[in-house]
Amino acid sequence: MHVDPKYKVWTERVGDGSMKMLLLHGGPGLTHEYLEVFEKFLPKKGVEFYYYDQLGSGLSDRPNDVRLWTVGRFRDEVEQVRRGLGLDDFFLFGHSWGGLLGMEYALKFQCHLKGLVISNMTASAASYNKYLNRLRRRFPLQVRRMLSEYEARGDYGAVKYQDALDEYFYDTYMCRLNPWPEALERSDKHTNSEVFDTIHGPNEFVTTGTAKHWNRWKDLQEIRVPTLLLVGRYDTMSVDDIKRMGRLVPNSRVVVCQDGSHLSMYDDQQTYFHELLEFVKDVETGKFLGRKKVT
Repeated sequence: MHVDPKYKVWTERVGDGSMKMLLLHGGPGLTHEYLEVFEKFLPKKGVEFYYYDQLGSGLSDRPNDVRLWTVGRFRDEVEQVRRGLGLDDFFLFGHSWGGLLGMEYALKFQCHLKGLVISNMTASAASYNKYLNRLRRRFPLQVRRMLSEYEARGDYGAVKYQDALDEYFYDTYMCRLNPWPEALERSDKHTNSEVFDTIHGPNEFVTTGTAKHWNRWKDLQEIRVPTLLLVGRYDTMSVDDIKRMGRLVPNSRVVVCQDGSHLSMYDDQQTYFHELLEFVKDVETGKFLGRKKVT
């Protein structure tokens, strides 16, 4: 699919049903691969969904031009993909960075949406960083000191630094399964670090990229379509932030996956997909009541 005269992005349809959903993967710079788990749940409930590797990711073109890696360009790319797929009155699902794009898309193009799913994403970079620092304070003092020493040198690739992040952060707050699911490991290995570094920064704790000032708290009230907000109890995002988002988005429902992390679709799978499919069904049947909270 062409998103620019120069470039193509990859999409693929899964299932065949009247309910349509476009999936926006996280990252930035990850791939659709970790969302393959959706194949186990959505098609058998009549949901036809579409994988989509964002430009620079996975099976899509990977241009060597850092000027492309901005929030606004990716948001507009989603609209180009929607038009190319012929989707209208559809569900848009976004996880993490994809949830950020979902918010951005809804604020500009929500006339095309039937429903929005914001999965494991808060409403500003500052909120994210504040909560990450709160999680970091739970690390042992010696680990925090070591991380700071490596960060001061800019040595983010050091084995000792990466091992500490794996043990105290990723395995606790990103995905709590051991080992990680194969599709997640595969997607992680295929990450385009240039996209991640340009938009976010060298890692989760160092925010220096083009989205470092991103903030949509004041605009959430403008999202009028039925919206599901999902978060894990052990997420990299604050549960309180997601509940606050639920109070600001007028027609919303907040679900807290009690056993879930940032990748609740894996470590609290039954809750996650039950609530996702219930949301779709309720919107389709006109029974969506909003603001149901699972605590």
